[in-house]
Amino acid sequence: MDLYMLLQNQLGLLLLIFARISGIFSSAPIFGARNVPVIAKAGLSLLMSYILLPLLMQTNLAIPDALLAYVLVAIMEFLVGLIMGYACSFIFYGIQMAGVLLDTQIGFGIVNVLDPQFGQQVPLVGNFKYILAIIVFLASNSHHLFLSAIVYSFKSIPVTRGIFSPELASNIIVDMVTSIFVIAIKISLPVLVAILLTDVALGILARTMPQMNIFMVGMPGKILVGIFILSLALPFYIAFLEVIFGEVFHNMYRLLESFAPN
Repeated sequence: MDLYMLLQNQLGLLLLIFARISGIFSSAPIFGARNVPVIAKAGLSLLMSYILLPLLMQTNLAIPDALLAYVLVAIMEFLVGLIMGYACSFIFYGIQMAGVLLDTQIGFGIVNVLDPQFGQQVPLVGNFKYILAIIVFLASNSHHLFLSAIVYSFKSIPVTRGIFSPELASNIIVDMVTSIFVIAIKISLPVLVAILLTDVALGILARTMPQMNIFMVGMPGKILVGIFILSLALPFYIAFLEVIFGEVFHNMYRLLESFAPN
């Protein structure tokens, strides 16, 4: 069967696959960045849809003939992909939150840089940790696991058969949102403790030497302590990222199974 006959017979299925993959690439990390052209996202989604089409063709697949019913199914497929992308992005939201905490405590709270991936200003240390997390994400082949999760989503949630059950997915989503705050605290905890001890030391110094300008001494001191602790914790941060990337994909598979039909 040539390409024309394949598309003529399975065009409806191809568009539904394209809808789900488009939703994934709209919200997934790296793939869904704003600096990635929309044409590139659409082209990659269409290419992956064509690659997956022979693997997903089923004789008993019921694709709606009515236009309204077909549009509703396409929207449902897009939402499934959108949820998958956001589930993978939660870790990066936690890293950005950790960067906000670190910048505020170190003294870089008023220093922001423009991040073209989000189109807005982001914290200085948070942007560094975010870029480092993307490098670790690619270096650890986590993007391959993400592509595998896309294929698995069509096996666990066949096209047109997804079931959105809030009772099953609510606990998983709540756990993933809670993990944003947990990850942010874990990443920023060494620096927060060091800065707290520095503030205590500066307070004691201010009581014993009132003539010293603690503000002029404390600000550079906190910056030096913060950067020093960040450099010491950097290897542990990279190892921590590899662990939480595995946890993110575990939560993604749990979420997909909760939406799968019985």
